Amino acid sequence: MGAPPILADHVSGQANKPLTQPAHALKWQTVADQIQANTEDGLTTADAKQRVEEYGKNELGDEAGVNLPKILLGQFANAMTLILILAMAVSFGIGSYIEGGVVAAVVMINVAVGSYQEYQAAKTMDSLRSLSSPTANVVRDTKNISVPTIEVVPGDMVELKTGDTIPADIRLIEAVNLETDEALLTGESLPVRKAADDIFDADTGPGDRLNVAYSSSTVTKGRATGIVFATGMYTEIGSIAAALRKKDSKVRAVKRKEDGTAKPYRYAQAAVLTVTDFVGAFLGVSVGTPLQKKLSRLAVLLFFIAVVCAIIVLAANDFRNRQEVVIYAVATGLSMIPASLVVILTITMAAGTKRMVERHVIVRNLRSLEALGGVTDICSDKTGTLTQGKMVAKKAWIPAKGTYTIGETNEPFNPTIGGISFSEKEPRNMAEGEQSKESEFAELLQHVELKDYLRVASLANLAHVSQTDGEWNARGDPTEIAIQVFATRFRGWSRRASVGGEDPSWKLLAEFPFDSDVKKMSVIYRDLQTEKLTAFTKGAVERVITSCSQYVAESGTKPIPLTDGYRDQILENMEGLAKLGLRVLALASRDYNKSYTEGEEIDRSMVECDLTFRGLIGLYDPPRPESAPSVRQCHEAGIEVHMLTGDHPGTARAIAAQVGILPSNMNEISKDVADSMVMTASQFDKLSDDQIDNLPVLPLVIARCAPNTKVRMIEALHRRKKYCAMTGDGVNDSPSLKRADVGIAMGQAGSDVAKDASDIILTDDNFASILAAIEEGRRTFDNIQKFVLHLLAQNIAQALILLIGLIFKDAENISVFPISPVEIMWIIMITSSFPDMGLGFERAAPDVMSRPPQDLKRGVFTLEIMTDMLVYGIWVAALCLSSFVLVLYGFGNDQIGYRCNESLQDGCDTIFRARATCFATLTWFSVFLAWEVIDIRRSFFAMQPETTHPFTQWARDIWRNKFLFFAVLTGFITIFPVMYIPVINDVVFKHTGITWEWIIVFVAAIMFFAGVETYKFGKRAFFRRREAKSEGGQQDIEGKMFARYLSGSSGIGEKEKT
Repeated sequence: MGAPPILADHVSGQANKPLTQPAHALKWQTVADQIQANTEDGLTTADAKQRVEEYGKNELGDEAGVNLPKILLGQFANAMTLILILAMAVSFGIGSYIEGGVVAAVVMINVAVGSYQEYQAAKTMDSLRSLSSPTANVVRDTKNISVPTIEVVPGDMVELKTGDTIPADIRLIEAVNLETDEALLTGESLPVRKAADDIFDADTGPGDRLNVAYSSSTVTKGRATGIVFATGMYTEIGSIAAALRKKDSKVRAVKRKEDGTAKPYRYAQAAVLTVTDFVGAFLGVSVGTPLQKKLSRLAVLLFFIAVVCAIIVLAANDFRNRQEVVIYAVATGLSMIPASLVVILTITMAAGTKRMVERHVIVRNLRSLEALGGVTDICSDKTGTLTQGKMVAKKAWIPAKGTYTIGETNEPFNPTIGGISFSEKEPRNMAEGEQSKESEFAELLQHVELKDYLRVASLANLAHVSQTDGEWNARGDPTEIAIQVFATRFRGWSRRASVGGEDPSWKLLAEFPFDSDVKKMSVIYRDLQTEKLTAFTKGAVERVITSCSQYVAESGTKPIPLTDGYRDQILENMEGLAKLGLRVLALASRDYNKSYTEGEEIDRSMVECDLTFRGLIGLYDPPRPESAPSVRQCHEAGIEVHMLTGDHPGTARAIAAQVGILPSNMNEISKDVADSMVMTASQFDKLSDDQIDNLPVLPLVIARCAPNTKVRMIEALHRRKKYCAMTGDGVNDSPSLKRADVGIAMGQAGSDVAKDASDIILTDDNFASILAAIEEGRRTFDNIQKFVLHLLAQNIAQALILLIGLIFKDAENISVFPISPVEIMWIIMITSSFPDMGLGFERAAPDVMSRPPQDLKRGVFTLEIMTDMLVYGIWVAALCLSSFVLVLYGFGNDQIGYRCNESLQDGCDTIFRARATCFATLTWFSVFLAWEVIDIRRSFFAMQPETTHPFTQWARDIWRNKFLFFAVLTGFITIFPVMYIPVINDVVFKHTGITWEWIIVFVAAIMFFAGVETYKFGKRAFFRRREAKSEGGQQDIEGKMFARYLSGSSGIGEKEKT
């Protein structure tokens, strides 16, 4: 199904289905007609689906996908498997064919299981890559929606803005200050300015087709709308896709002089570095995430420890060249090798990323999955993240008239719902909730000043508001939509009515998009009736009024000079609106009397000056219902939330207080601390780094935030030893997203440039999803700790059993192993590996968001975890050796026969029974320990503190994770066949069936649980005392979080004083 690969006769500039001429040689209206596109309402969903089937997906076909043979080869070609192969070779070399055969079988099973699991993990990550691929803003069914680039079809109407990656070859309909970076396609390093209305000859080269925007190029400036005419391999970039697929060389380049020559030692240097890279990649110590590299280094370290242990075994037996001595040494070495460690880590992390998708978070790299668990501070935007992003205009103030108030509405796009009332009072003089009499729109439109105000509101605006089939729809930025809806309430004052239709009254000539530095947006229009040019501006109040020189004081009078005193009065009115939690913008306009030449660059500063101030508009963007609970949960988790917003300080403060970013008892905080908690970007940016470091606390709210302010905030947090996450959506946010420990891009409102710079993407732009990501990051980190603890505690136990077991010697003074090599391989690869995988799927602990962030410097191997490893390893080894000794000396004949490492003859029956008892206890302890480490502190019998089933909760807990349950059950049951099936038991495993010895096994199991539970009880008591001392009895979450603000301390993680 779908289109075939690019045809040999395809002409550059043509569509998937050829047009009468290449798109750049036709008017855009002609292209739209021939490709059957709707330039008003876009394609329908059904039409888009049909076109996907007709033309195929919009992709270049260069995705490698999941390579199963490569995964299979990787399972063989890694350090852990090669160690097993080495052990197999040694076993065969000394004639121990059974041990060698078992190790060979284990290698094959390990490769098969590892390949399957890694294949599933690779498919998961491959699907995530497709989710995080660039998206396109298209108009379908009259609505602006975001779709994956591969779903864009010919005929789609695409809207482009600064920072977007162009999804396909597009014939431009409208281009306002549009410039694109086409270096990937043409090699041109400078951005190319586009012009939608131009038409070019059919043979014009790609670099000169200024009415076409090319797939894979990026928008560096301006905005545009266009019709897709070519997708996939039919695009210009598709014709050179083969050149883009060239793989990077893995051979280090030789460093050469300017003339191209190189000395001989440079060739040797390059060869050594290439070999080093290969060895590092092979061992896993130089590739992967930080944790993967750390665990790979651990595996290499354990290999050397295993070699030392093997040497100890040989030394204890006088380095005799005996088969059983060598096999003992091999067994001891294998006991220290966590063969499945790195594979299970990969599986666990892939499972974590898959769970995150279900919680609206796309992980772009696994490094960030580790980092999320250590986040101490979140720097979040306000609009659309903490708030709903569904703005409604609530207040409008016009100096010559008064204040207009919009009534309640539950349909933000519908201009017909919600009455309007008018008061002659200024906002600063109005009480909160003050009601005024409703007025008629026709009556209000008699005010000339209102018409001037509405003209700015509707024309300095790119949003589209329209009614289709009785339903109101809107496209554009939420802020502009709210202002456009306000203007549309007054019949005939929408942008569509002014510039659309067959007889438009205004024509857009130039646009200066909103810039986060100047915080204004301006347009120049021509009045088609009078031919006069007018500039309209909206933006941040402080910035707009500095560009204004006059205002209309009384209705029907001419503008008068805008004095500093009246500017202060405007700011007071802005404060009056901001205190209500409204986002306040100023509107202004001026007659533009300078000459205008199409295509000529206009100095923005000459447009945004000598403006006439028209009024203020207050927009309400209600906080998301889940924002306040999420912020509270962040505080409970020891995470501080900072709001970095472009809004006015009053608005920012009001919203921050509503969602709990600021404490409710601000009046109890000292003035210097309170001033530091809420700052403007100008105040913050004026401070030097030293002055910022000397602030009693870093700001919780920064208003009027600029991109550079975000970068400085991250650097300040880093100097205070904090680990921060930063949200961003615009092109200018890329530096801060890259500088942050975890960069978080918005999936809906974010630009493609911001997404490319980020570590994770929120598909719903919701602050609560950040919290979900952190929770999943902590859960994954916890699960990694659990299986690492389980795996390495067993390695310690096995090594201790074998090393201490050196003292058991037969009549020939040869050490007799308490557990055989095959038994060790069985426990490591069969009994233990599946429970380890199950621990990777364990759900989050009840207190996962009630404890401080992880210490990422120490990582998985905290002091507590390493202590647990030693304690559990020693306890398991002690019980296993005790069971061995009891059977051999307590109830046995104290006799060790001859060659008991090889066969059951020559008086080895007691040794074989003792070995079977030791093997049974070690197997059961291995699977039971997996259940005990589900929670490393809480009792296995009380893992849910709030349970209503105190006596049966443990059964519910182990059944909840069914993979782990059946893995443990399988390990528990499979001991019986290997214990009692003839030949398998005495010839392969070197043990024999037991009878009364099961009593010892059961008693040892009870002692195992008793010992582990006692140890956990002691740990809980220790940590309770420590927490009680550190908290000082403070229980209230807000009190705990903001306690240091009362004292003016910057708290834990404060920059170290030198």
